[in-house]
Amino acid sequence: MMHRRDFLIGSAMLATGAAASVGAAKEKIRCGIIGLGHAHALDVVRVLKASEDFEIAAICEPDKAVREKVAKNPLLKGLQWLDRDRLLADNSIQAVAVESAVPQLLEHAQAAAGAARHIHLDKPAGMALPPFRALLDTMQQKNLLLQMGYMFRYNAGFDFVRKAVNDGLIGDVYRINACMDTDYGADKRGILLGRPGGLMFELGCHLLDITMVILGTPNKVTPFLRKDAPFDDTLLDNTAAVFEFDNAVAILQSSAMRPNAFATRRFEICGTDGSITVEPLEPPSVRLNLREARGGFKRGLQQVSVPDHDRHVRDFQDFARCIRGEAEFAYSKQHDYEVQRALLAACGVG
Repeated sequence: MMHRRDFLIGSAMLATGAAASVGAAKEKIRCGIIGLGHAHALDVVRVLKASEDFEIAAICEPDKAVREKVAKNPLLKGLQWLDRDRLLADNSIQAVAVESAVPQLLEHAQAAAGAARHIHLDKPAGMALPPFRALLDTMQQKNLLLQMGYMFRYNAGFDFVRKAVNDGLIGDVYRINACMDTDYGADKRGILLGRPGGLMFELGCHLLDITMVILGTPNKVTPFLRKDAPFDDTLLDNTAAVFEFDNAVAILQSSAMRPNAFATRRFEICGTDGSITVEPLEPPSVRLNLREARGGFKRGLQQVSVPDHDRHVRDFQDFARCIRGEAEFAYSKQHDYEVQRALLAACGVG
């Protein structure tokens, strides 16, 4: 689990990151990209191409069908294509972003770990727990950094939530309600077939990661996994899970059939002295409700202004600082393992 002190360190590091990067230009970190089949892959390419910290040394997509699908994308123009072995044999490459389709994530990550590369691994961390445990053990033995692609770790709305909880602004947390829906037609639904838990696996993982940052490891997980949309497939498209903690409960939901879904994604955290609602999650809009005035905020319901940051930009800024030894990474490998274990339980696995 990630203790409150730890995520405060992370928040403080992120807040000061821009200032820390000002000054003499630093040599860019050479980064390879393995896989381009993940939903976040091209966003990661875009961010790395614009980064002041990284240069893309080479890209790789072992899946011929995926490679043919993305090869003509303008974002990839001018980038060097290599096969995985040649990419990992280049010792000038310090880090790898693994952005393949989910079923191949751990295979590629284990290869990168074996080559002693720091890894940004997109989510979720594979479809079975033992291979992820093996990856974490390899990374630990080689003293390598593993950054999971849970984007709400670097969302300013959740920065506010974490600091408010740590400062005791809303009292003792007793409940979290969160929902992250989408609206998938037949074409996108097919991509998720064969993955455990359907939408809980695909999107609920983001909500679970930030929930466990706040509450730690759940004592009990109860999944509710349904297929309710009128499509002739087996996708679990209407999902929820209840996570029970020592003194709190979290109810996380994700479905694949909600119109205008991005605008309705929400995270509500309730404490004995107040509550915070982030809705939508991107760009974050934050409402605070307090029993009494405290911490510079008035009694009752009020809007809190927070900045909006492009997805993945702060992730890779943090990744670079930690690779360079300028900051300590705030998310432990044990936290990542516990999140994946709880996620698979929420998906009916194990």
